[in-house]
Amino acid sequence: MKKIYVLSILGLFLSFAFPVYSGHLQSVDNILVEKSKRMMYLRQGDTVLKSYKISLGGNPVGPKVKEGDSKTPEGNYKIEWHNPNSSYHLSLRISYPNAEQKRKAKENNYSAGGDIMIHGFPNWAPNALFKYVHNNRDWTDGCIAVTDEEMTEIYHAVKDGTPITVNP
Repeated sequence: MKKIYVLSILGLFLSFAFPVYSGHLQSVDNILVEKSKRMMYLRQGDTVLKSYKISLGGNPVGPKVKEGDSKTPEGNYKIEWHNPNSSYHLSLRISYPNAEQKRKAKENNYSAGGDIMIHGFPNWAPNALFKYVHNNRDWTDGCIAVTDEEMTEIYHAVKDGTPITVNP
Protein backbone atom coordinates (compact mmCIF):
# COMPACT_ATOMS: atom_id res chain seq x y z
CA MET A 1 0.00 0.00 0.00
CA LYS A 2 2.84 2.40 0.88
CA LYS A 3 4.48 1.75 -2.50
CA ILE A 4 1.28 2.67 -4.41
CA TYR A 5 0.95 5.87 -2.35
CA VAL A 6 4.54 6.90 -3.13
CA LEU A 7 4.09 6.15 -6.84
CA SER A 8 0.84 8.16 -6.90
CA ILE A 9 2.55 11.16 -5.31
CA LEU A 10 5.48 10.85 -7.73
CA GLY A 11 3.09 10.70 -10.71
CA LEU A 12 1.24 13.78 -9.50
CA PHE A 13 4.53 15.68 -9.09
CA LEU A 14 5.74 14.70 -12.56
CA SER A 15 2.46 15.79 -14.16
CA PHE A 16 3.03 19.32 -12.81
CA ALA A 17 6.78 19.40 -13.39
CA PHE A 18 6.62 18.10 -16.96
CA PRO A 19 3.36 19.13 -18.65
CA VAL A 20 2.21 16.89 -21.47
CA TYR A 21 0.39 17.86 -24.63
CA SER A 22 -2.99 16.33 -25.36
CA GLY A 23 -2.68 16.83 -29.14
CA HIS A 24 -6.03 18.48 -29.89
CA LEU A 25 -4.81 21.61 -31.73
CA GLN A 26 -3.30 20.06 -34.85
CA SER A 27 -5.12 22.40 -37.26
CA VAL A 28 -3.46 25.69 -36.17
CA ASP A 29 -2.57 27.68 -39.30
CA ASN A 30 -1.96 31.16 -37.84
CA ILE A 31 -1.40 33.03 -34.59
CA LEU A 32 -2.87 36.40 -33.67
CA VAL A 33 -1.50 38.50 -30.80
CA GLU A 34 -3.44 41.49 -29.46
CA LYS A 35 -0.89 43.35 -27.32
CA SER A 36 -3.39 45.82 -25.82
CA LYS A 37 -5.61 42.93 -24.64
CA ARG A 38 -2.62 40.82 -23.52
CA MET A 39 -4.08 37.91 -25.50
CA MET A 40 -2.76 35.42 -28.03
CA TYR A 41 -5.01 33.29 -30.23
CA LEU A 42 -4.15 30.07 -32.04
CA ARG A 43 -6.41 29.99 -35.08
CA GLN A 44 -7.50 28.12 -38.15
CA GLY A 45 -8.35 30.84 -40.65
CA ASP A 46 -10.34 33.35 -38.59
CA THR A 47 -11.65 30.72 -36.17
CA VAL A 48 -10.06 30.84 -32.71
CA LEU A 49 -9.08 27.36 -31.56
CA LYS A 50 -7.51 28.43 -28.26
CA SER A 51 -6.72 31.70 -26.48
CA TYR A 52 -4.03 32.54 -23.92
CA LYS A 53 -3.35 35.40 -21.51
CA ILE A 54 0.15 36.68 -22.26
CA SER A 55 2.85 38.83 -20.73
CA LEU A 56 4.90 41.12 -22.95
CA GLY A 57 8.05 43.22 -22.82
CA GLY A 58 8.34 45.55 -19.86
CA ASN A 59 7.73 48.59 -22.12
CA PRO A 60 4.86 47.17 -24.22
CA VAL A 61 3.26 50.20 -25.89
CA GLY A 62 4.46 50.75 -29.46
CA PRO A 63 6.44 48.59 -31.86
CA LYS A 64 9.91 47.24 -31.17
CA VAL A 65 12.52 49.44 -32.82
CA LYS A 66 15.87 48.48 -31.36
CA GLU A 67 17.66 46.13 -29.04
CA GLY A 68 17.09 46.90 -25.38
CA ASP A 69 13.84 48.89 -25.76
CA SER A 70 11.84 46.15 -23.94
CA LYS A 71 9.12 46.32 -26.57
CA THR A 72 7.33 43.43 -28.23
CA PRO A 73 7.44 43.70 -32.05
CA GLU A 74 4.31 44.53 -34.04
CA GLY A 75 3.61 43.33 -37.56
CA ASN A 76 3.54 40.13 -39.58
CA TYR A 77 6.13 37.45 -38.94
CA LYS A 78 6.53 33.66 -39.01
CA ILE A 79 7.51 31.06 -36.47
CA GLU A 80 11.09 30.25 -37.53
CA TRP A 81 11.98 27.31 -35.29
CA HIS A 82 11.28 25.35 -32.12
CA ASN A 83 13.85 25.49 -29.31
CA PRO A 84 13.62 22.56 -26.87
CA ASN A 85 16.78 23.75 -25.03
CA SER A 86 15.57 27.23 -24.15
CA SER A 87 16.40 29.08 -20.92
CA TYR A 88 12.62 29.20 -20.55
CA HIS A 89 10.14 26.34 -20.65
CA LEU A 90 10.39 25.72 -24.40
CA SER A 91 10.33 28.49 -27.00
CA LEU A 92 9.30 29.32 -30.55
CA ARG A 93 11.43 31.90 -32.39
CA ILE A 94 9.58 34.70 -34.19
CA SER A 95 11.14 36.03 -37.42
CA TYR A 96 11.81 39.52 -36.01
CA PRO A 97 13.52 41.60 -37.34
CA ASN A 98 12.30 41.57 -40.91
CA ALA A 99 14.33 42.99 -43.83
CA GLU A 100 12.84 46.50 -43.48
CA GLN A 101 13.54 46.61 -39.73
CA LYS A 102 17.14 45.49 -40.33
CA ARG A 103 17.58 48.14 -43.04
CA LYS A 104 16.25 50.93 -40.78
CA ALA A 105 18.48 49.84 -37.93
CA LYS A 106 21.56 49.79 -40.18
CA GLU A 107 20.74 53.24 -41.63
CA ASN A 108 20.35 54.67 -38.13
CA ASN A 109 23.38 52.88 -36.68
CA TYR A 110 21.70 50.72 -34.05
CA SER A 111 20.82 47.06 -33.60
CA ALA A 112 17.21 46.04 -34.28
CA GLY A 113 17.60 43.27 -31.71
CA GLY A 114 16.42 39.72 -32.20
CA ASP A 115 15.71 36.44 -30.45
CA ILE A 116 12.07 37.34 -29.95
CA MET A 117 10.28 34.22 -28.78
CA ILE A 118 7.02 32.82 -27.51
CA HIS A 119 8.09 31.05 -24.32
CA GLY A 120 7.10 29.76 -20.90
CA PHE A 121 8.52 30.72 -17.52
CA PRO A 122 12.27 30.86 -16.78
CA ASN A 123 13.67 27.41 -16.04
CA TRP A 124 15.29 28.65 -12.83
CA ALA A 125 12.10 30.15 -11.33
CA PRO A 126 9.46 28.38 -9.24
CA ASN A 127 6.24 28.05 -11.25
CA ALA A 128 4.06 29.37 -8.42
CA LEU A 129 6.07 32.61 -8.26
CA PHE A 130 5.94 33.19 -11.99
CA LYS A 131 2.22 32.47 -12.24
CA TYR A 132 1.73 35.45 -9.91
CA VAL A 133 4.17 37.64 -11.90
CA HIS A 134 2.65 36.51 -15.22
CA ASN A 135 -0.86 37.44 -14.09
CA ASN A 136 0.11 40.86 -12.76
CA ARG A 137 2.77 42.46 -14.97
CA ASP A 138 4.69 42.44 -18.24
CA TRP A 139 8.08 40.92 -17.47
CA THR A 140 9.91 39.86 -20.65
CA ASP A 141 12.55 41.76 -22.64
CA GLY A 142 10.19 41.85 -25.64
CA CYS A 143 9.06 38.25 -25.95
CA ILE A 144 5.55 36.83 -25.59
CA ALA A 145 5.20 34.69 -22.46
CA VAL A 146 2.62 32.11 -21.42
CA THR A 147 2.52 29.56 -18.60
CA ASP A 148 4.61 26.39 -18.89
CA GLU A 149 1.52 24.23 -19.37
CA GLU A 150 0.31 26.51 -22.16
CA MET A 151 3.77 26.60 -23.76
CA THR A 152 3.86 22.80 -23.93
CA GLU A 153 0.55 22.86 -25.77
CA ILE A 154 1.58 25.70 -28.13
CA TYR A 155 4.99 24.16 -28.82
CA HIS A 156 3.41 20.94 -30.11
CA ALA A 157 0.46 22.57 -31.91
CA VAL A 158 2.36 25.19 -33.95
CA LYS A 159 4.59 24.24 -36.88
CA ASP A 160 7.64 26.10 -38.16
CA GLY A 161 6.53 28.58 -40.83
CA THR A 162 3.21 29.37 -39.13
CA PRO A 163 2.32 33.05 -39.69
CA ILE A 164 2.01 35.26 -36.59
CA THR A 165 0.44 38.71 -36.60
CA VAL A 166 1.17 40.98 -33.64
CA ASN A 167 -1.25 43.91 -33.36
CA PRO A 168 -0.88 46.93 -31.04
